[in-house]
Amino acid sequence: MKIFASLILILLAVCVSSPAQEHPAVTAQPNSVFVGADGKYEANPDTALVQFNISAQEEQARSAYEDAAKSAEQIRQILRANGIEPKSAEIGFFSLQPVYDWKTARHKLVGYRVSAGVSLKLRDLAKVGAILQQLADANVGEGQAVNYTLEDMDSAKSRAVEDAYRRARESAAVIAHASGRTLGELSYASVDTFENVRSFRPMAMAAADARSAAPAPTEEFSAVKVTVTAHVNAYFNLK
Repeated sequence: MKIFASLILILLAVCVSSPAQEHPAVTAQPNSVFVGADGKYEANPDTALVQFNISAQEEQARSAYEDAAKSAEQIRQILRANGIEPKSAEIGFFSLQPVYDWKTARHKLVGYRVSAGVSLKLRDLAKVGAILQQLADANVGEGQAVNYTLEDMDSAKSRAVEDAYRRARESAAVIAHASGRTLGELSYASVDTFENVRSFRPMAMAAADARSAAPAPTEEFSAVKVTVTAHVNAYFNLK
């Protein structure tokens, strides 16, 4: 029984120590203050990432590939019609997959499916709606999705970190003053950043004559902002 109890204690010690190894904690130092603070940076999105798929299915592999190639050409024409160079769109390789009838016991081969993913970055956000509508009308863009973000995300993260650090230092200064001490230099800091990318899947759009007779659904509203948040943990020496 003693041996069994000892084994249980060893297992409990391992279980308790494992999380500590995964998330190491900073040991508090004498004459120092540890603070944590959140900061953020908000900005209007300046880039739309439009993503959709090219897909075609036929009984013969060659026919499916030719249909997919025609869809790709239609996409090039739509982009040019909107003043966008086709080379600005990124397209993955065309994948070919056999299609089987799984309702039958022998899983009969019924055709082939060719597909490829397309992504397009647009800095002119006013063109997003027209391009999505034209892709849908031409039936060449399946699974449309749009993400709104910032082109220079690194700069936005830096601004959020600056805000979090400012808040952390202000809190540390208050603690130092309350204890009759003076805040010294930074001894240690850790940073985490997070971003919220706005995304949506377009729904069916109204007819052109209906849109011209009524104001746009988003008219007079403010644009949804992209928010980048940061958390800073910091150690400051006390004088």
